[in-house]
Amino acid sequence: MTTLTAMPTRSDSRDRMKYSRIIGGLFLAGFLTYGIGYGLVNSIVGDDDFLSSIPAHETTLALGVFLMMLNTLVDIGKAVAFFPIVEQYDKRTALIYLSGMIVEVVLMTVGGLALLMLIPLAGKYADTGGASWTTGIGDLAVHANDLAYQTGQFMLAAGALFLVALLYRTSLVPRWLAGLGIAGYAMHLTGATAELFGLHISLVLLIPGALFEIGIALWLIVKGFDPVAYGGPTRPVAADVDPSPLPRYATR
Repeated sequence: MTTLTAMPTRSDSRDRMKYSRIIGGLFLAGFLTYGIGYGLVNSIVGDDDFLSSIPAHETTLALGVFLMMLNTLVDIGKAVAFFPIVEQYDKRTALIYLSGMIVEVVLMTVGGLALLMLIPLAGKYADTGGASWTTGIGDLAVHANDLAYQTGQFMLAAGALFLVALLYRTSLVPRWLAGLGIAGYAMHLTGATAELFGLHISLVLLIPGALFEIGIALWLIVKGFDPVAYGGPTRPVAADVDPSPLPRYATR
């Protein structure tokens, strides 16, 4: 008699907590690096006559942009670390999330480079006595970063929606947490879209997504992915097969 049992498709479940903590740490790192970097940059470019203050704060601006661009490596790291786990259930979702993050980090990098252009531009501003063309280019660089950021966040939210929907279906993390992620990234997607059309509501709509990213980071660091779900989808395999040979029938 053959008994069917379920067996995980991955044999390395002992690495569950290692992967969980890596991904959780990357979520926290991304939240901190971009948040701190944005705060440093905005403390300078948030003023009306920001080009005049840049020479005295070049290091602060460069550090802020560096931290913002460092987040691009963090986001790619998350997608790469998630890939082998998500791929077990749906390779298309893994590819969509990875692709969305690649597009996001390219756009964020372009935005960061636009901000770095402000440093030499501030020198031209001082040399020309505050020429209007330097102010216009400075404003353009800041708006270019804003546009790149919002477009990048649109791509991030779109790809992450597929990811958290899979997390919800598979119970890799608690469903209440994955559900918060679905709501958070849907609102983040709406906010980024609104910003692209000139409606400035993204800051409020960021809150649920931020709570999800902090929540999943802490959950993965402390609890990790669900041990059963982490092993991948189960499949029936033969076990306890009767090894006795088939009976022979007498012939005349």
